[in-house]
Amino acid sequence: MKQLYIKQKVFSLSGKFTVKNQQEKDVYYVEGSFMQIPKTFSIMDTTRNEVALITKKVFSFLPKFFVEVHGREVLTIKKEFSFFKARYTIDGAGIEVHGNWWDMDFQVVQNGKVVGQVSKEWFTWGDSYKVQILDEEMETIIIALVVAIDCVKADHAAAASAPTT
Repeated sequence: MKQLYIKQKVFSLSGKFTVKNQQEKDVYYVEGSFMQIPKTFSIMDTTRNEVALITKKVFSFLPKFFVEVHGREVLTIKKEFSFFKARYTIDGAGIEVHGNWWDMDFQVVQNGKVVGQVSKEWFTWGDSYKVQILDEEMETIIIALVVAIDCVKADHAAAASAPTT
């Protein structure tokens, strides 16, 4: 089992942050596009090679995010039409999320097998998540999924706080 930590910088306009291992060494770098359409987040390894890309689809009735790993689209996260509580679905790679992904406390399940677990670290400056990787072959997909879910949450929060005319 491998443990990784994602800590976002609260005041970073460009959305730059790192993923660290238990020894606090950087293992992934995440960079968001700033003032660019479509909005993207690039996940790079320690040699700065892109290993995953998250893209928000533009001109869509409901928000939709695409997750590519090693140049191949593996997941889509999309908002479902709902009158009350925001509902999202994750399609692709046989992946399901069990638990409360809105509060970042969930298990990542692939074809019925738990491959990762995510929990929010409380009492920290900014959003911090502990990511346990149970299947190391799924590491990049799990990190991309956590970053994508965080993008969905940020997008939802921005839309909820937008002034209505």
